[in-house]
Amino acid sequence: MTTVPPSSAKSARPVQPGLIVVDKPQGITSHGVVSRMRRICGTRKVGHGGTLDPMATGVLIVAVGKATKLLTYVSGLDKSYTATIRLGQATVTDDAEGDVTESADASAVADAAIREGLAAMTGEIDQVPSAVSAVKIDGQRAYKLVRDGEKVELKARRVTIASIAVEAIRREGEFVDVDVDVSCSSGTYIRAIARDLGTALGVGGHLTALRRTRIGGFGIDVAATLETLGERSEAGAPLGALAMGEAAARLMPTRTATEAEAKALSYGKQLEPVGMEGRYAVLSEDGDLLAVMIERDGKAKPETVFAAAS
Repeated sequence: MTTVPPSSAKSARPVQPGLIVVDKPQGITSHGVVSRMRRICGTRKVGHGGTLDPMATGVLIVAVGKATKLLTYVSGLDKSYTATIRLGQATVTDDAEGDVTESADASAVADAAIREGLAAMTGEIDQVPSAVSAVKIDGQRAYKLVRDGEKVELKARRVTIASIAVEAIRREGEFVDVDVDVSCSSGTYIRAIARDLGTALGVGGHLTALRRTRIGGFGIDVAATLETLGERSEAGAPLGALAMGEAAARLMPTRTATEAEAKALSYGKQLEPVGMEGRYAVLSEDGDLLAVMIERDGKAKPETVFAAAS
């Protein structure tokens, strides 16, 4: 497990509002990443979209300043992961961080059966979240109830798993390790895929590795490590944050406002519709983010205003 030392880095001046794609390391919580980024960015107004477990690595979108308002539009984006499923052991957490609850010899499980089991989980399915998850039961997180020794039974949720590609099947004695590439909707638990595959094959299963490679239009190719971001900050170099307008363009369709429309939006006023369906961002002629709008009842109504009048 990789440990992440505390950073003393602090920007000489606060970073401009925007989104930063962080390559989260193993062994730190998403909240821990936010704490590090507050020091790196020189501001406390930092948030993240899409929690990753401490064991997981990869894409974590961090918002700085008023860009935290954009996180509402990040949470529902589709995601992609690479993962390793170990067949032959089930754990209380459905991943390698939990105690083993049952073991079985998986060496006789055929490759074809593994592929068929995963194929059966693609499409729109009802998936029961992992018991050790952030789902709330009577106001308390499921993982806290499990850690307190309570038995947790969660209801199935409808999710969409667009694809599960098997990249490799490796046999390690009584265990079978399956490397997969998963594309899915928000709310999908990759740990639950490992658990359910093991259950279907009668040998138990859990996740031994998980890396998020994409959230919507934000991929691992544009992500930076905390170490790199800390070094840039100490050197006074740009952190590589996506400006508000550019970030919004990756999240939704855009519309460019005239100077008069921009002024009206700064006061929270409605605009004339242009026939765009669903939510979209309104940018200034210079590409700055002014608002997020939705058209209904013959008007374009601001849902969130970013450029308020002073």
